Amino acid sequence: MKNTVELALIPNERYSEYRYNVIFNAYKWDPQVGDHNTIAKHVVLMDQETAGQLETWAEQLSEETMLMEEAFVHKPELAKKLGLPRKVLKALGRISNYDRSQNIRLMRFDFHPTTDGWAVSEVNSDVPGGLAEASILPQIACEYFDGYEPRRHIGESLLQAFSANVDKGGVIAFVHATSYSDDRQVMEFLSDFFQAHGYRTVFAAPDHIVWKDNNAVCIIEGREGHIDGIVRFFPLEWLTNLPRRSDWKGYFDCRTASCNHPVAIFTQSKRLPLVWDQLGVDVPTWKKLLPETRDPKSVKLQDVEWIYKPALGRVGDGISIKGAISEKERLHIVKAARSDPGNWLAQRKFTSRPLTDVNGEVYHLCVGVFTVNGKSTGLYGRISPYPRIDDRAKDIPLLVSK
Repeated sequence: MKNTVELALIPNERYSEYRYNVIFNAYKWDPQVGDHNTIAKHVVLMDQETAGQLETWAEQLSEETMLMEEAFVHKPELAKKLGLPRKVLKALGRISNYDRSQNIRLMRFDFHPTTDGWAVSEVNSDVPGGLAEASILPQIACEYFDGYEPRRHIGESLLQAFSANVDKGGVIAFVHATSYSDDRQVMEFLSDFFQAHGYRTVFAAPDHIVWKDNNAVCIIEGREGHIDGIVRFFPLEWLTNLPRRSDWKGYFDCRTASCNHPVAIFTQSKRLPLVWDQLGVDVPTWKKLLPETRDPKSVKLQDVEWIYKPALGRVGDGISIKGAISEKERLHIVKAARSDPGNWLAQRKFTSRPLTDVNGEVYHLCVGVFTVNGKSTGLYGRISPYPRIDDRAKDIPLLVSK
């Protein structure tokens, strides 16, 4: 397959203007992480063939992922091997009549260019981020690059998916950790888009929702009433930390159209490959693109051909890539994985193929491909000077040749 992916710089004299537009028009309220500017001065330019191939793979992976989730509902005993909290495992037992057509399924698959072609590192299955960055950043950046255009807008795809279950004028609850601005910016992006297309919205913490006959009801003062749809941007395993009086278990057997339904936690676990052969589902695309994955106990402690990952890790945290982190941190991760292997996995390390800009600076790329109900819907770029794509990575617009 032709593989034309390159880094280009936004004109230096226009970067300040670009960054301003990203912050105020693309809901990028966290442009700094410590001393790190997270808004790249680059864009990724990609040819049609490569973009189309990644999107095709993402759609195949999405279908295989949804089939595995449905299989887990009927084989809940296998979930014990996924490294999920005990309270979550117990609550998953409430799911008995899951119907994907009554819900909205949003995922993001992370692809990396390697020396052996493209590889997928994981699926952000439960609460994928980068929605505004994938939708609006490319729209802002394309004015600097003739001959290139954005891919799809995720807000439009989610709106279309919700419209199949919720009529205009209905109330959509955007559930998130309300004290975190980086979570709120995601919800503001979607809420503004839904309001502009005739829906009513409410911002809610997860314990602002209760349940009546398995349907969601808002209890926020002044906003009390029936909820027609839920967009959850609150990791499912965090629900167990809510006060006892909260009714968080209601999310697991609710009838309200949800994005995402709690079945997503099955495939959010990076230990998924350890049990997928027992689910009775064919997953050829996963097996083709995901590096070999094992239980940490089957890998030698100091073998640098393998990396360790936490089962429910997010934003690249806890991944032991030699050279991308200090040796002290890597050994700390290895020790944690060996002492508690049920919450970790070992994955064969791939060699990231870096991109070099016109100034000779080298960066590693991750391309997130979003899907909504199995259809590709947007591309999310991040670059880092290190092979590990973590919270230090910069958000970068991804443009595709016209």
